[in-house]
Order: sequence, then structure tokens, then C-alpha cells
Amino acid sequence: MKLVRKDIEKDNAGQVTLVPEEPEDMWHTFNLVQVGDSLRASTIRKVQTESSTGSVGSNRVRTTLTLCVEAIDFDSQACQLRVKGTNIQENEYVKMGAYHTIELEPNRQFTLAKKQWDSVVLERIEQACDPAWSADVAAVVMQEGLAHVCLVTPSMTLTRAKVEVNIPRKRKGNCSQHDRALERFYEQVVQAIQRHINFEVVKCVLVASPGFVREQFCDYMFQQAVKTDNKVLLENRSKFLQVHASSGHKYSLKEALCDPTVASRLSDAKAAGEVKALDDFYKMLQHEPDRAFYGLKQVERANEALAIDTLLISDELFRHQDVATRSRYVRLVDSVKENAGTVRIFSSLHVSGEQLGQLTGVAAILRFPVPELSDQEDDSSSEED
Repeated sequence: MKLVRKDIEKDNAGQVTLVPEEPEDMWHTFNLVQVGDSLRASTIRKVQTESSTGSVGSNRVRTTLTLCVEAIDFDSQACQLRVKGTNIQENEYVKMGAYHTIELEPNRQFTLAKKQWDSVVLERIEQACDPAWSADVAAVVMQEGLAHVCLVTPSMTLTRAKVEVNIPRKRKGNCSQHDRALERFYEQVVQAIQRHINFEVVKCVLVASPGFVREQFCDYMFQQAVKTDNKVLLENRSKFLQVHASSGHKYSLKEALCDPTVASRLSDAKAAGEVKALDDFYKMLQHEPDRAFYGLKQVERANEALAIDTLLISDELFRHQDVATRSRYVRLVDSVKENAGTVRIFSSLHVSGEQLGQLTGVAAILRFPVPELSDQEDDSSSEED
């Protein structure tokens, strides 16, 4: 993401002009734009024209509109963002108050104005415009007959290909059908890797599986690469890292990212940091439950006691339609930072973010046990019953 201009007043009102440069920047933009904001961008509008003879025709013209945002739609697979709203600035092609949908595009700038820029949104802009945050990882999570080829960016886990091949069981004295099917499966996975992984950007490719599937697959892939003189695979062989996973399903990627070998290799990647924080939370919940809280009320109470060491919170909560609720989450983040706590904002499109979402989207690891908070919560829940 490229920051062109930033004009924010002391009262936190103002506007920023940005240029999304990569598909992931559209995800950042989705998290920046909120209902009620003002968005100015270039768009295509169908305009009716009438000639001197009275015949009516239509032309598509490019024009710049300023909309008051009413709805936002994000397609995570195509990384496309559509913003619907009413026109609030005089335009020769579109009447004031008329509805229009702008599709934001990579490499085309837009200006976003807000009445109140909060700290979470401003921090996201800072991160999106910092090249150091683009330490991308690719992963192949597989088992016999099933594989997912994923891209793990700082904010998302994108499934780029799913390969499924029926593998017959080995028969006594005859393994030919099984071996042929397995070879066909491996070949399809190799093709998916070549098609969807850009080795100029990706720093590491995790190959995760149960048993010996990953070793057998990597042996096959590089043997074929030598036979076919596939320079791309051979030159990037050092980027492939084999790790254990319990299955070939996408959720097993979390196990692979938790592996100590992977964590040290990806120590500068935000995705690995989020996974480690969530893993630390689960360990604390298991061994010292008085130091691991989740749910907004409990976490807020822990914050009042200045007990929060690490706050884990989903970015989905900052897209809440209710301004008061959204402000409540922002205040929590600001307060934890003021009290020298660490804040980790998880992406709801990342596997770790999906898991945090199952824990209400907000959790905290505490500096010290606060058992009375658990008791209060129990008392209040029993009163409600």
C-alpha cells in the first residue's frame, strides 16, 4: 500500500489518500472503510445520451465520485472490494443523492475521509504501508489423496488450490493402481505449486502432512524437477520446509505454523507471531486458567485491574456496524497499550483469527492471576439463569 497524502486534524477528523498495490491491500482497505465514511475514487458510469435526431444511446464514461458509504462487500478469493453509497458531491454524470457502486482496484488511488480516525485504523495504515510486513509464506497441507495449497500473508490465509484424487488401497501382491494414483496426485500438487506460488515473493514453503507423505512428495517433486530441468523448483529447493501436520485439511496449518522449526524460520512474519500468541493463550488456559480470560466483559475487568500482558483481538470486531460497540473495542486496545501491554490484532481470514473468533474474538493473557474475576462472572451468569 502506498500512502499519497495524510491530512488528519487534532480532533482526529480528516482524510487519507492511498494506492493499493497488491491483492492483500484490498483486505487492508476493507478494514479501513466503514459505513458513514466518505470515499472518493475513480469509477465507470453508464450514461445515456440523446442525439439531435432524438435517438437514445448509452456510453460508459470514467468519472470521479464521492460517496457516503452505506455498504461494503469484500470477495476474499478474488481480493475485490465493492463499496456502495450515495453521491454527495456535484458531478456532471451522477445526480446528488444517486446510488452508485465503486469497485476499488489495485494501482488506482482513492481518498477516504472520516469524522473520527481511531488508533486501530491509523495503525493498520502504518502496517499496510510498511514493506517489512509483507513476509509471505506458502504452505502445502496434505495427506494421501488430499492437498491444500495456501498463501499465508500477514493478514490472510488464502486457499489457492485444493487437490483431491481417489487413491485405491494397496492390494496383496499388486500395488500398481495405488502407486499410479499416488503419482497422479503428486503431479497435480506440483502443478498447483507452480501455478499459485510466486517464488520471487515467498520466503518459505511449508510442506505439512501426517506420516511420510511430505517426504515422499518432496522426493517425487525434486526427482521430476531434475528430469524435466525445472529451474524454478531446483533454484528454490532451500525454501521448502517439511513439518508434521495431523491431516491435509486447512485447519492443520495452525499445527505447522506452531512447529518450533517453522517459528524460528519465520520469526519476522506476523502470521507466526499470531499463532504463537494463540498457542500461549491455550497453554495458559490449560495450566493457569486464572491468567487466561476471553469474552469482552471478563477481558475489560482484567484490564481495569491492570492485569493484561497480551491482548488478542480479531479485526472483525472493528468492523462492527454499531459505532459505540466499535469504540468500546478501540478503547480497550488503547488502554492495554497505555498500561504497557502487548496488543495482537488477528485477521479473521487467517486460520488463527478463525480460532480466536470461536472464543468471542477477544482474549487476554494476564500478568498475574485474578481469580475473583472468574467468580464474579460465575455469579452474574447464575443470576441471569
